Amino acid sequence: MTNTNSFPLSLILLRGLPGAGKSSIASILSSDGKFPVHAVDHYFTNSETGKYEFDYAKNHLAYRQCEERTRSSMEEKCEKIFIDNTFTMEWEIKPYFKLAAEYNYSVFVLTVENHHGNSSIHNISREQLEKMAEKYKIKLF
Repeated sequence: MTNTNSFPLSLILLRGLPGAGKSSIASILSSDGKFPVHAVDHYFTNSETGKYEFDYAKNHLAYRQCEERTRSSMEEKCEKIFIDNTFTMEWEIKPYFKLAAEYNYSVFVLTVENHHGNSSIHNISREQLEKMAEKYKIKLF
């Protein structure tokens, strides 16, 4: 996973609403695990059963764990690192830009849209999804 070629170290942030396909595209882009994929959701996924068990009271711990795992991957000089989160608000994405600057990573932000009609595995209502969508800000320049 260490960068051995002339390409820059890359941090790829995959953002989108729940159910958009971020985890699926992360798996594909990471060459099925060759490159690390970190996500807030990993904190809430039971390692024994694979079942997602969200607990809002622990959300801050999940964000911290994702950032720490990203830092660890950067310390290992992983060539590509993927972050699979919703990133609906700027405060969620800022720590990754700081980490990238600290470890000399180029940052790419990819927005994943649900054109395939899948639903979220997280049991999020349409109303909640619409509220999340309203918070999205796209930075074009």
